Amino acid sequence: MFDSIAKDYDSLNHVLSLSIDKSWRRKAINKIIDAGENPDILDVACGTGDFSIAIAKAIGKCHITGVDISKEMLEVMRQKVLKNKLESIITEQMDDGEDLSFASGSFDRVVNAFGIRNFEDRDKGLREALRVLKPGGRLVILELSMPDNKVIRWFYDIYFLRILPVIGGKVSGDKAAYAYLPASVKAFPRKNEFMEQIRNAGFKNVTHKSFSFGICRMYCGEKE
Repeated sequence: MFDSIAKDYDSLNHVLSLSIDKSWRRKAINKIIDAGENPDILDVACGTGDFSIAIAKAIGKCHITGVDISKEMLEVMRQKVLKNKLESIITEQMDDGEDLSFASGSFDRVVNAFGIRNFEDRDKGLREALRVLKPGGRLVILELSMPDNKVIRWFYDIYFLRILPVIGGKVSGDKAAYAYLPASVKAFPRKNEFMEQIRNAGFKNVTHKSFSFGICRMYCGEKE
């Protein structure tokens, strides 16, 4: 599915989110930049690389590995990395977030922007994130969410469930993909449930922050 929408993914995301997604990433970077000198960062389910590129520009001296299971999304990412002249900082490779190929304790930060809801087995993916983190390392997750406020949620439902799938389907040519998006968000655990899931995977000091009336949420956890 993601292979089929890779070429239109960035432009559609920014248009459909009114580019607010860029500000959410900037806020999440504040939880990443304190990783020390030349940190190793793993971007799981990196998609077309927006988060990896934003992190690289903010930090400068670091190494970021972006992994995804979609070949076409990674190809778009590779072209963007070259365009931004960041190939010395960012590398990309096909890998499964639920069965990562890296050695335990390889990374200072593991990040995931808008991809955790697509995992078949979130518990396994979270345990893998913990495994590849160094002691003292941090997990930072951004994910779309249903707003808590009933009035905001009513307007959100109209846009997200009715308007977005129509626009996304017409532009990308894949109606199923943009029907899947709102369905996957609605099916995702609520904040307290997901925080508990992160704790159960072995993370400590799990925190949550809401952005844009709860349309997006940031979750952080640390490895002892």
